[in-house]
Amino acid sequence: MKNPCQQAKAPILAVEGLAVDYRLRGSSLPTIRDVSFEIQAGEAVALVGESGSGKTTTAMAIAGLLPPNAAVSGGEVRYRGDRLPIDDDAAMRPHRWSEISVVFQGAMNALNPVHRIIKQIAEPCQLQLGMSRDEAIARARELLELVGISAERGRAYPHELSGGMRQRVMIAMALACSPSIVIGDEPTTALDVITQAQILKLLTALRSQLNLALILITHDLSVVAECCDRVMIMYAGRLVEDGSVADIFANPKHPYTKLLIESIPNPEHGKRMVRPIPGDPPTLQHRPSGCAFRSRCPSAMPVCATEVPNLKRWEQGRVACYLHPPMKHEEKALANA
Repeated sequence: MKNPCQQAKAPILAVEGLAVDYRLRGSSLPTIRDVSFEIQAGEAVALVGESGSGKTTTAMAIAGLLPPNAAVSGGEVRYRGDRLPIDDDAAMRPHRWSEISVVFQGAMNALNPVHRIIKQIAEPCQLQLGMSRDEAIARARELLELVGISAERGRAYPHELSGGMRQRVMIAMALACSPSIVIGDEPTTALDVITQAQILKLLTALRSQLNLALILITHDLSVVAECCDRVMIMYAGRLVEDGSVADIFANPKHPYTKLLIESIPNPEHGKRMVRPIPGDPPTLQHRPSGCAFRSRCPSAMPVCATEVPNLKRWEQGRVACYLHPPMKHEEKALANA
């Protein structure tokens, strides 16, 4: 039996060996493979990678919101130690919004254009929490004020709001049932720079105020520097690096992470041009053998063509790269396993 100190350190979310396949033209294509990580209560973690790296698929699998042509083919997700039925839509329904919620990208597409926003925020309160209509409306008004929108604007339709206000409505909906974990699926996409900063500042403030665990999905490392504690880098459906924000920016281990950081414009370097990553990410239909990044990697070795590197502990984080062989204590642990 765990003592209280051990229980206090238990992760609020644990993803173990997650695998997802997509069905395309009668074939089953591996999309996500062996994704494992933990998140503590109140922690903010960024999931970063290029388009097609598997970020959103991973997040939607955790929330049990995969599209019809995708299925969980391995692994499990645990919330406060209990396994979530992520492969069963009906069984997962009670857990969505009350435990794990999602702020979707593209609020104009996510919101119903023919319903007032206050009704859309109130609906999950009625369905998930059993509130009466009046109670749900009162809760929706509180949530609008919480995200910086006057409750009187609740009668507006989505098209009557700016992009930033629509994104705030999406955040209010995500908080409607007081979840412990919020997934932000590129919540600042298509917003101008000033509005992006406002939304990220809002998410940071709400996370602190409500003790939320936040999973922020983005392809842009620059947006996570001030609002996340940890960064997980994904490439071709696998985690390739995991570490604190400070460590990732100061001392990236994986060649892909280094190139992602170098692709961020740095005003301190004057006229320094952005350095693009050469080549293209692999497609689902054409995954290479060994390390999927090897064709674009400046440090590729012969072993990279035949063996998939495992994600292992390295210094303060984890990395999947043959440039960093297992550390002595890991080799000993593997030998005794």
